[in-house]
Amino acid sequence: MLLLPHAALLASPAKELHLQMPSDHAALSRTGSSSLSLFRLRALNRLQVILQHLKMSKQTDSAAEVLLEKKGGAGIITLNRPKALNALNLSMIKKIYPQIKTWEQDPETFLIIIKGTGGKAFCAGGDIRAITEAGKVGDKLIQDFFIGEYRLNNAIGTCKKPYVALIDGITMGGGVGVSVHGHFRVATEKTVFAMPETAIGLFPDVGGGYFLPRLSGKIGYYLALTGCRLKGRDVLRVGIATHFVESEKLPALEKDLIALKSPSKEKIADLLNSYHMKCTIDQEKEFALDEHKEKINSLFSADSMEEIVKKLKQDGSPFAMKQLETLNKMSPTSLKLTLRQLREGASMSLQEVLRMEYRLSQACMKGHDFYEGVRAVLIDKDQSPKWKPAALEEVSDEFVDNCFKPLGNDDLKLSQVHILAFLKTRGRKLLLKCHSQQWGMKKSELQQNHYGVFSVGQFL
Repeated sequence: MLLLPHAALLASPAKELHLQMPSDHAALSRTGSSSLSLFRLRALNRLQVILQHLKMSKQTDSAAEVLLEKKGGAGIITLNRPKALNALNLSMIKKIYPQIKTWEQDPETFLIIIKGTGGKAFCAGGDIRAITEAGKVGDKLIQDFFIGEYRLNNAIGTCKKPYVALIDGITMGGGVGVSVHGHFRVATEKTVFAMPETAIGLFPDVGGGYFLPRLSGKIGYYLALTGCRLKGRDVLRVGIATHFVESEKLPALEKDLIALKSPSKEKIADLLNSYHMKCTIDQEKEFALDEHKEKINSLFSADSMEEIVKKLKQDGSPFAMKQLETLNKMSPTSLKLTLRQLREGASMSLQEVLRMEYRLSQACMKGHDFYEGVRAVLIDKDQSPKWKPAALEEVSDEFVDNCFKPLGNDDLKLSQVHILAFLKTRGRKLLLKCHSQQWGMKKSELQQNHYGVFSVGQFL
């Protein structure tokens, strides 16, 4: 998880905007009012300046938190916070989301590539500390961040253009969310995958309720509840990655992807397969969870957390005892929410899962364990969280049910709408039509919403 301020006017590019107004001075003069004509000309000129600025702004400044570039037929997203292990914040999300939507509609963009800088991480998650501070003071960032992140996850999961994530290095939490829902995920020997949220009083969100229960057997449940880390080729073997390529070959792979002419998904898959087949690193190494598969499928197939714990105790093997020790360190509330999240998510669409997870995120923001978990793991680092409730038996079914309840008008909205902003001038209308791919917006939100869309009147 992670967060920050409002984006610029109209994230959509100039070619996505249609100005339905007189095209020259002669047309304007026919209105019979020179002052009105001058006003409109100035308004048009000002809009053109704004749109030109947007068109030229490609976020290629090396100091930017995220770099957005167009190379050949490829849109390149580079997460650029190496000192923070490329952790996502809201400012980054607000830049990435509209750019993906722009490239998706651009006939000259054929694929989208996302990667990280620094060599250590693709993306280690979200700005947990920022969310924690916002939650303590009741700041609306605890809504805005999750809304923005989940909409981005959905945009990736529904993207019409081939989406290639180069998950080189640490890939956890929010980093999984901006990769796993895409068409292609390329792991390397440096990749470290985990969904460790139950250790900080949260749950494996960013669509975890969708992709985790769809992994083989009960491995997804095991990964979600224990926060188990997978490394290198195991990330491919479990089904999180689609391809495995040597880390030092990624620049060459990216160059070849960019060089593809009008690439289809099939052509991209063929290129990725060619690199994948040539990589022999850890090829002979067995899958780390191979010897435990049967136990995982048996022990983590129970309907309740209490039953899973009972099975682990009854099994008594070193593996079972190690998992029991791990689960005893996790938030009991998080464990119960996570198990139900995955059980329900197994039969849901990605959109339904994201709506469910938004409800859970807001329940966690109102609770105790998230703040205590962050304190113990990330701030004081004493690794001794005091969970409330402290035992699974104390987390009631009624409490869990309430966490999953719809939020009414505050539910996450993922239905696409188009925005029309009008400026009335002496009975005539200047119309700015923005295909900005906003989601579930109310009329009252037209002036400014999560992605920084403003009404025309503010700029005339």
